[in-house]
Amino acid sequence: MSDDNQQSTSTGNEPGQQSTDASQDQTPTIESLTAEVDKWKALSRTNEQRWKDASSERDALKQAGMSDAEKAIEAAKAEARNAALSEVGTRLAEAELRALAASAGVDLPPADFLNMSRFVGNDGQVNADALSQFVSSLPKRDAPPAFRQDIGLGRQGSPGANQLTRADLSNMTPAEINKARQEGRLDALLRGEI
Repeated sequence: MSDDNQQSTSTGNEPGQQSTDASQDQTPTIESLTAEVDKWKALSRTNEQRWKDASSERDALKQAGMSDAEKAIEAAKAEARNAALSEVGTRLAEAELRALAASAGVDLPPADFLNMSRFVGNDGQVNADALSQFVSSLPKRDAPPAFRQDIGLGRQGSPGANQLTRADLSNMTPAEINKARQEGRLDALLRGEI
């Protein structure tokens, strides 16, 4: 073997040796990490745009090389795909609309009166902005009462307490009867309890 391979050069980072300057310089800061993330995002966006451009150019060349029959087949495929996506998109739009309405606390009109296709784009994707605008235009539900309403106490007191009977009415004038009705003294009689 040659002497070149057997000689080792000391870099200061050999096992067993510590370099205090290198460990301090390699500690990343938040600013440097943020800059690195931004750099990779920009590179990724550039590559994505290049891929989209190359794909569209490839599709244009492919389209130019097709015969009329192949073009008709591709058009039929695209039409079928768009029809399927729009059908699925309307169902998805309806589900998302219900979820948005529930979270916003509004009641939706019956589905028969809604045109769900207006919430779906030409590509079959749900238009979230149109959904949120529609839900925000709906009136909010009334606020529930501050205390429980279903405590189950029912009517208090006896039904005949301070209530007039038919015999009492026969001895009263129409003005007295109206006054008793306004005071609530005929309620049991009107409900058929007496």
